[in-house]
Amino acid sequence: MSGKDGVVAYEKGDSIPEYEGTSQVLPKEAGTAYSEESFMTRNGLTIDSFKKKHYGEGIVELDRPLKARHLHMIAIGGSIGAGFFVGSGGALYKGGPGSVLIDFLIIGVMMFNVVYALGELAVMYPVSGGFYTYSTRFIDPSWGFAMGWNYVFQWAVVLPLELTVCGITIQYWDTETSLAVWIVVFLALIIIINVFGAIGYAEEEFWASSFKLGATVVFMIIALVLVLGGGPKSGEYHEYQGAKLWYNPGAFKNGFKGFCSVFVTAAFAFSGTELVGLAAAESKNPVRALPGAIKQVFWRITLFYILGLFFVGLLISSEDKSLLSNSAYADAKASPFVLVGKYAGLKGFDHFMNVVILVSVLSIGVSGVYGGSRTLTALAQQGYAPKLFTYIDRSGRPLPSVLVIIAFGFLAFISLASSGAVVFDWLLALSGLAALFTWGSICLAHIRFRAAWKYHGHTLDEIPFKAAGGVAGSWLGLALIAIVLVAQFYTAIAAPIGESGLGTVEGFFKQYLALPVVLFFWACGFAWKRTGWLTVASMDVDTGRRELDWEEINAYRARIAAYPAWRRLLHHTF
Repeated sequence: MSGKDGVVAYEKGDSIPEYEGTSQVLPKEAGTAYSEESFMTRNGLTIDSFKKKHYGEGIVELDRPLKARHLHMIAIGGSIGAGFFVGSGGALYKGGPGSVLIDFLIIGVMMFNVVYALGELAVMYPVSGGFYTYSTRFIDPSWGFAMGWNYVFQWAVVLPLELTVCGITIQYWDTETSLAVWIVVFLALIIIINVFGAIGYAEEEFWASSFKLGATVVFMIIALVLVLGGGPKSGEYHEYQGAKLWYNPGAFKNGFKGFCSVFVTAAFAFSGTELVGLAAAESKNPVRALPGAIKQVFWRITLFYILGLFFVGLLISSEDKSLLSNSAYADAKASPFVLVGKYAGLKGFDHFMNVVILVSVLSIGVSGVYGGSRTLTALAQQGYAPKLFTYIDRSGRPLPSVLVIIAFGFLAFISLASSGAVVFDWLLALSGLAALFTWGSICLAHIRFRAAWKYHGHTLDEIPFKAAGGVAGSWLGLALIAIVLVAQFYTAIAAPIGESGLGTVEGFFKQYLALPVVLFFWACGFAWKRTGWLTVASMDVDTGRRELDWEEINAYRARIAAYPAWRRLLHHTF
């Protein structure tokens, strides 16, 4: 039967129609299969848990074990990893503290709008497997095909990178044990976490994010004391530091080329922020939990990224040779966060920050398996990947998809070969800019959704959670993404920093390989589906919308409207 405001709803006793994969979200009555299993089976701890789950004729969906606290922590700390803790060191050396601060701020403003746009779409259409389906639905099915496969390969490539970083991080303490041993250990840990399915990922992210955020707060408190000259006499920060490093050697380094070179590091550091939208489809009540989680992104961007890197720029010189590393995201010794503790003479602090980096990198590896497997399953359910990957077992795991992504982890052993560094440079090139295309597609899908929503006679009051910046925010996000891509194109064709003229063809593709890969996937999608740009009139904005309790939503809105103006502003933003 039809619910309020045209939202499809069902009552007990009604027959439930067929659904094709996860392109349509199940009503509440169809989502109880998971809870009917025993505790051991739900958590993947029995042989039966690996058997195929039957939800009913034509119905296949991932389960919804995630809670609001999981979404909040995934949003605020889920993707803080090597890009932030380690890669920021190389960025500081290339561009100086001013470039790092401004570039991360630009990417932060962009991500704020991207995540809010994603939040609006995910609350309306919390589709298991995520945001590539929004491109399919509101932009172009061929582009959606490209975005789905691009996202799968982005995470599949990130997994071996993160496993290698885990091993290299351990070498801060143990240089005797082979890197291969640590790759095996951490790959085994990731497999064990994935045995527990979505709840394993969510709990790991909750505790890892809590630890990362707590450590970052501790770092900033200590950094403030050090900037004010409160460090031990045995260290470098026993006198007032202030902003002297912004004057000598200076806030900016290597001119415009140095400024542009920092963008790709900032983009890599923010990769994974969008996972909160993917996880929303596996939460019990995304309409209630997701908006609060999305608002946490503001704190993450301002408090942790911007403020944390501001302190780094006050304490570590951009001329410090220790920031240099052959592998920009791999060597924890090149982390400015580790160097602060070392230079301050704080015994054990550098080791503590190294533990933080290790936990962060392992967390990103787990996120890679989660994000890649869920997207691959959604692609299969839409007919964009082999049907084998539609298999979901009785504990709610997309088992074949998880196994394929984990198999990519064995590429980490390439790092042991003499040519391993070259191979990893190319793997990094695949993942470096891939996220920018995903984020741009989210913004464009949101813009197109709003146009179709209006065309089909709907009002903004029917949208339960609206992006803070509206359509203008998505246009701003899209414009900033275009600027970053242009800036990166400039650094790709120009000679490396310190040289004049043009760079090499190899250097170009190492920095811009993601573009031809995306265009290749788009061409494959177009050749297969033979579909192009969707018109506003042809977009379906009603199929698959989540059943909503409009009485509760309207009562909640009335309570918010009764708040004083200042409190409404705080609620709207935070």
